[in-house]
Amino acid sequence: MALCGFSLGICIYILLSRLNKSYRTMAHHSQEPEIAVLPPDKEKIKKLWTVAGILGAVTGVEFIIAFTMDHGTAKTALFVILTIVKAGYIVGEFMHLKYEVKVLFWAILVPILFIVWMLVAFVYEGMKMPVFN
Repeated sequence: MALCGFSLGICIYILLSRLNKSYRTMAHHSQEPEIAVLPPDKEKIKKLWTVAGILGAVTGVEFIIAFTMDHGTAKTALFVILTIVKAGYIVGEFMHLKYEVKVLFWAILVPILFIVWMLVAFVYEGMKMPVFN
């Protein structure tokens, strides 16, 4: 350590190299448990690919609608409906609400539907208001 007086960087380098050597020595002598890798569950993997396929298909329909339909109320309504479908499916699958009691599923989905209805109503009423100058 007396040689480290001329440069802090060299001192830190020497200190870290000594710590690294002592860590490697301790790692070889410790009894760490081995990790056993279980075989993959093919049914779960198939389910994940099915969910990804369904979400991809709905997203593909959204892209087709986006590039083929003219802008308007029908296009916006379809996007809102498809978004709600995807959100419900994601909540059902990934949050496992599909397998829970149906009351719990509806207790989450119905407020979301009311919020969307409220937003649509506000936008509709806002478009009907006269423009103030």
